[in-house]
Amino acid sequence: MTQIAFYAPMKPPDHAVPSGDRLIARLTLEALGRAGYAPETVSRLRTIDTEGSEAAQARLEREAGEEAARLIARLRARPPAAWFTYHCHYKAPDLLGPAVAAALGLPYLVSEPSTSPRRRTGAWARFARASDAALAAADRLLWTTARDRPALEAAGWGRKLVALPPFLDPGPRVPPRSAAGRRLGLLTVAMMRHGDKLESYRRLAAALAVLEGEWRLTVIGDGPARAEVEALFAPLRARVAFGGASDDPAALRGIMEGADLFVWPGVGEGVGMAWLEAQAAGLPVVAEDGPAARETAAAGLLAPPGDPAAMAAAIRRGAAERETLSAEARAAIEARHSLDAAAETLGRTIREVTG
Repeated sequence: MTQIAFYAPMKPPDHAVPSGDRLIARLTLEALGRAGYAPETVSRLRTIDTEGSEAAQARLEREAGEEAARLIARLRARPPAAWFTYHCHYKAPDLLGPAVAAALGLPYLVSEPSTSPRRRTGAWARFARASDAALAAADRLLWTTARDRPALEAAGWGRKLVALPPFLDPGPRVPPRSAAGRRLGLLTVAMMRHGDKLESYRRLAAALAVLEGEWRLTVIGDGPARAEVEALFAPLRARVAFGGASDDPAALRGIMEGADLFVWPGVGEGVGMAWLEAQAAGLPVVAEDGPAARETAAAGLLAPPGDPAAMAAAIRRGAAERETLSAEARAAIEARHSLDAAAETLGRTIREVTG
């Protein structure tokens, strides 16, 4: 099989800590394999700076220079067909791909790229410039999130943009079923972090506070904001079960197949992998309207942001139309968000640049 050099600057696919980034990196490797390529994770150097420290950025650039030199020496004898980077942005730029690809004459591709003009000044200016330089050097930019595309086009990279919708392995089909005649089983799967995640939990609690009827919510997730999340749901505690974090895909799939609706507002979501996983399991999604939800949960029910009554109404409608929504969710995953669909896009794009 044709070799591809693979790199994930933010978090390598074999990192010990689970996250959406790690999951997408792993899925990208699998999709590349299905497309007929043999991807190798050539470096585990993490270039992430979450604090906006120029000193840290300078140190990482030095480390990346040494790593790039090592890779050039190692790969020169048998160079791969292309270099493929997953995720390049101002907090975790690709500091390896441009140098290695240029030295070895390799086509260079980046999936899930983003650029932010306002970050070209301030604490992350150094890394923002490095990220933009990488994107400018790329032969193809496979964009995933709708909110990233306008800035990429404005930067003048429109001709090399390729749409790569978020994707996953959908697994076996689940027969759609009705939610009528029993207590409504709601499910949320999300990390408990401060910022947008905590705000999503706050909005979900507000919606459930006005949701009528018999229901029970199961929450799968954990994190540094767990105490605050539990406090938000304290008035509803008899109806809410906290199941902790889960890194077992089979167990999580079983939980999803047993629920009636997946409820998650999704404030500030970039991709929304949990929405995809839910729909693959035939679990309809109720979320707040936004770019990521329109891209990833279009088959679900989207409520206006920050409107608890509208979110509660969407949940009631989801319960009434559960069987139809379940079938539509699974069909959308198979048509647009499956590993096979991603493999077709990746294979076609790599062939374009490798000849």
